[in-house]
Amino acid sequence: MIIRQLEVSPFMENAYIVGCEETKQAVIFDPGDEAGRIAAEVQRLGLTVREIIATHAHIDHIGAVHALKEMLGVPFRIHKNEEILVKAYDQQCRMFGIRFGAEPGIDGYIEEGGEIAVGNLKARVLLTPGHSPGGLCFYFQGSPGSVIVGDTLFMGSIGRTDLIGGDMKTLIANIKNKILTLPEDTKVYSGHGPMTTVGREMKTNPFLLMY
Repeated sequence: MIIRQLEVSPFMENAYIVGCEETKQAVIFDPGDEAGRIAAEVQRLGLTVREIIATHAHIDHIGAVHALKEMLGVPFRIHKNEEILVKAYDQQCRMFGIRFGAEPGIDGYIEEGGEIAVGNLKARVLLTPGHSPGGLCFYFQGSPGSVIVGDTLFMGSIGRTDLIGGDMKTLIANIKNKILTLPEDTKVYSGHGPMTTVGREMKTNPFLLMY
């Protein structure tokens, strides 16, 4: 399994290229900015991207989607509850006073309980709203496993809940019921900041110990 993290945009957002070493197929998660840099890294790794997926539709996670779709000719998928945020792309840009690219078109939806395939790799889809209305996480089983969590969970923190669709109780419940139930050695790849593990956050994250 190949996981390449690229920190992009003034928001220091983590875009991820996840690839299958055997088939060289890949998926790009949360390309927030710097489409050219992301595409160049895909080429350097010798991978072929099959689709772009966003854990959620805040602008710092989808700003490069439109450009990458045009460059790579691949579809973009997200949870249906995030469509309201995609359609509010211009309003989001005005709110933060910054624009990364054009509003991306949605080509399909991802639902909880299913799987996504990356070559021979499979990830279980976890619906974890609370930071946004249809936030998703993607769990790749392994030794150790890996989970792409977007802004649901960070090292020592959790996603903000003061934006559209945010709710603290919902977010905490989803983290505890869907992320912290994964094996403790599972690597957690967040939308901002460094990688952590399920066990570390279970034992030390102040927000999860407080609530």
